[in-house]
Amino acid sequence: MIIPWQQISAETLDSLIEAFVLREGTDYGEHERSLEQKVADVKHQLQTGEAVVVWSELYETVNIMPRSQFRG
Repeated sequence: MIIPWQQISAETLDSLIEAFVLREGTDYGEHERSLEQKVADVKHQLQTGEAVVVWSELYETVNIMPRSQFRG
C-alpha cells in the first residue's frame, strides 16, 4: 500500500528517508555525497512522484521504492 508522504510528519519522514539512505548504500558516482544531500535527493524523488513510501502488510514494514517497481 502506498502511503502519501505528505501525510507523514516532517520529522518522521526525515527519519524514514535517513534510515533508507543509510541501509541502501547507493552509489552516487564519482563524487561522494553527504547524508544531507542524499536525504534531499530522496525527498525530491518523493515530491516529484518518482519514488513512493510503501507499507507492507505482510512484513509490517515501511520502505521507499521507485514508483516503477511498486506492484500494488
